[in-house]
Amino acid sequence: MRRVLIDENSAGQRLDNFLLRELKGVPKTHVYRVIRAGEVRVNKGRAHADTRLELGDEVRVPPVRLPDRVTAPVDYVPAKEFPVVYEDEHLMAVNKPAGVAVHGGSGVSFGVIEQLRRARPEARFLELVHRLDKETSGLLLIAKKRSALTALQDQFRERETGKTYAALVIGEWADNKKVIDVALLKFTGSDGERWVRAVENSHDPQADQAKRSISLVKVARRLPGYSLLDVTIKTGRTHQIRVHLQHAGHPIVGDPKYGDFEANRLIARGALKFERMFLHAQRLKFSHPASGAEIELLAPLPTECEKLLKDLSPPR
Repeated sequence: MRRVLIDENSAGQRLDNFLLRELKGVPKTHVYRVIRAGEVRVNKGRAHADTRLELGDEVRVPPVRLPDRVTAPVDYVPAKEFPVVYEDEHLMAVNKPAGVAVHGGSGVSFGVIEQLRRARPEARFLELVHRLDKETSGLLLIAKKRSALTALQDQFRERETGKTYAALVIGEWADNKKVIDVALLKFTGSDGERWVRAVENSHDPQADQAKRSISLVKVARRLPGYSLLDVTIKTGRTHQIRVHLQHAGHPIVGDPKYGDFEANRLIARGALKFERMFLHAQRLKFSHPASGAEIELLAPLPTECEKLLKDLSPPR
């Protein structure tokens, strides 16, 4: 049994990421198993995978042995760079492709951050500032210093950032529907998956557990049977845009969780051959963590999204 005191280089990390570095070579599934079993303790108490470690915390790390049958490297992570939109000594922003997780865990061996760390072995510090769903493409911020991570996460927490997404939805969005202010509740379904649902009725037995969530919607383009929206989120709830738009009666094209499954199947297997979710983090505005200068980043729509819009547009 080891007891590790959290220093400045580890403060602010999630417990699972900290352990994956401390227990190199141990399969991710085993690391998550010992966390769920309560074998890992933070300040003598049980903790969760997403527990944020603070300076001076004491983490009890249990002895973990590799199975005798393991003879090859476990959970191999390929080195990979991603399209860089902005980079300096404090942070970087990449344009994440759809279908790639931002980090490993929950059945995913590795994600953007693990591949970047492998591609940049000289980097002393690389941590995710925020997250995007695996199915979502677009701007993803990564801190290169602990001070930048803390400052940027404070901005996200205090809602001092501007995040706008492009979303193609089914149906004609009403021009007067500009604000969605509907609380959201996370829950685990019978399939063991994490889900989110809208809670509008105060008589809902779980209404007090739902969190207020606000999305601002603007129609960017109208297409026959579809609407391209600019969605700016004022809160950062899990699956917020996907559930808000679905709840409003306009699911996102290609959404495998909350979408119109028959429509998704037709658009993927028909002539259009569009096989992803049309949700793209296209604009990100924040204050630079060191200089305080206002930074506004833009990521153009991926080629496959532009092609779909062209294919759906009426002939001139």
